[in-house]
Amino acid sequence: MEIPAGYGVVLATAANVQEAQAIANALVEAKLAACVSLLPIHSIYTWQGKIHTEDEWQLLIKADLAQFSTLEAKIRELHSYELSEIIALPIIAGSQPYLQWIAEQIKGDS
Repeated sequence: MEIPAGYGVVLATAANVQEAQAIANALVEAKLAACVSLLPIHSIYTWQGKIHTEDEWQLLIKADLAQFSTLEAKIRELHSYELSEIIALPIIAGSQPYLQWIAEQIKGDS
């Protein structure tokens, strides 16, 4: 098994499905993401000293982490939250054909 160089899953949440879709489309069109999966979630968190519970949309963004700063800037540009979740998890192993597909979707813009 080959360790992928620089690929990861970036997690971000959005307030509603329309915002999640707009962010996902922009990232894929800009070749900052090979794929973005959208999942409805229920979040419980502390914000400004209060506990909040919200229905949100989780974006699972498959990307080249070498482009993280550009990807983060694009998400922040389109996002409605004052402080948005944007965190990256490295892919430490993966199906070689899938990793090759990621590379083909985002090549040329790193």
